[in-house]
Amino acid sequence: MKYRGFFLMALSLVVINTAAQRQQLNFDKGWKFHFGHAAIPEKDFNYSIVNIFSKSGAAANTAIDPKFNDSKWRALDIPHDWAVELPFIYKDNFDVMSHGYKPVGGLFPETSIGWYRKHFTVAKSDSGLRFQVQFDGMFRDANIWLNGFYLGNNKSGYVGASYDITDYINFSGENVLVVRVDATQYEGWFYEGAGIYRHVWLNKFSNVHIPIDGQFVYSSVNKNVATVSIEVDVKNAGLTPSVFSVSSYLTDRSGKKLVQTKEYAISLPVNGTTTVRQGMTLTGPKIWSLEDPYLYRIVSVIKKDGKIIDSVRQRFGIRTIEIKPNGVFLNGQHVKLKGVNNHQDHAGVGSALPDYLQYYRVSLLKRMGVNAYRTSHHAPTPELLDACDSLGMLVMAEQRLLNSSPEYMDQFERLIKRDRSRASVFMWSIGNEEGWIHTNSVGKRIAQTFIAKQKELDPTRTCTYAADLPNVYNGINEVI
Repeated sequence: MKYRGFFLMALSLVVINTAAQRQQLNFDKGWKFHFGHAAIPEKDFNYSIVNIFSKSGAAANTAIDPKFNDSKWRALDIPHDWAVELPFIYKDNFDVMSHGYKPVGGLFPETSIGWYRKHFTVAKSDSGLRFQVQFDGMFRDANIWLNGFYLGNNKSGYVGASYDITDYINFSGENVLVVRVDATQYEGWFYEGAGIYRHVWLNKFSNVHIPIDGQFVYSSVNKNVATVSIEVDVKNAGLTPSVFSVSSYLTDRSGKKLVQTKEYAISLPVNGTTTVRQGMTLTGPKIWSLEDPYLYRIVSVIKKDGKIIDSVRQRFGIRTIEIKPNGVFLNGQHVKLKGVNNHQDHAGVGSALPDYLQYYRVSLLKRMGVNAYRTSHHAPTPELLDACDSLGMLVMAEQRLLNSSPEYMDQFERLIKRDRSRASVFMWSIGNEEGWIHTNSVGKRIAQTFIAKQKELDPTRTCTYAADLPNVYNGINEVI
């Protein structure tokens, strides 16, 4: 059983007891898989032949069609990395070599498209709730459909994506979720895997709710008193205006409530959103450190007519980070960083690591004397950060590509919002060794855009950039 699975099962039980509406259900089990084909449409289930975008929900004669017969497809569970299952093939090509001589990429059209299908049902009694499917990571360029309706595309092979599927749910019969993963293009120069290699979740919650990654928590410490600040995003996705209250409270790791905010009365119109800013103080806090990584729990609650309609909970460590000219200071004490640049894959399983393996890897690093981890060179899986939070490891979380287009700024925003409440994350990295731009004005302007976005989304941290050149201060290094 996976560590995060244990944690979220326990979390689900807590939420069910107080707010039956919100649940996060693991969606890893019971998928069907088949290779498509990047060069022959007929072998790609007619994907590029049939006009699937002419009418909403129209997908006849393709694997997108809910009626498509997938009984002969391979049955498997997620996470799944199909690249690690393939044989080694020699090709005189740098990218093939750097990806482990696995036959994935544009030179291998027959093993670079993967189709996934999952059949599931939803109880009629849940028809008043909202539903969201959450993918923690797919490599890469994934298109997603539910019951023939197109949900969207996630270009990134590393940052997860979520889609509201409420309008498309069939409450009277079977639902079919379909994902087409296109790994014909690489993103890195290292082993990247292929497929839905991180967890998938089905989220259920109220129309008035806290959106995914909508709880931002940070703290400061003065002598023996910690000030905990909470910013809670709220959305009314219902068809009528709503009046409700928002509050938050802090518990110890056993669940004992320690301090709480007052209830803030809120009124939102249809499709309205707001951010509620709250604060509380805690005397004599247990401080998160590398030696004793104590984690509190922060719970934010929405009530309507005195009843809880939504609740979000996350682990949180009280600590301070300062980046000074003479180094990094954790809780006022200088820490010499003994760090490693780590890629996410592991021998034998590729990119589809079981959750416990994250804890094993971080534990080994700590035994080696390592105290800092750079996520080379992309957004990490949430379970890695769970392990770093729990075991006491500082993390530099890195953006995959230094590009200020809407696509990559959105990826950067998703990364920061997902991980900005983490105790382990002490710094962001906006990119790695961007040789084409890091000494010119284009790189400088892009970096300035990233720095401004980082400060907007997370003013509690700073960022850096990995430049593979010494003592050159033109371009990106002028502003970082």
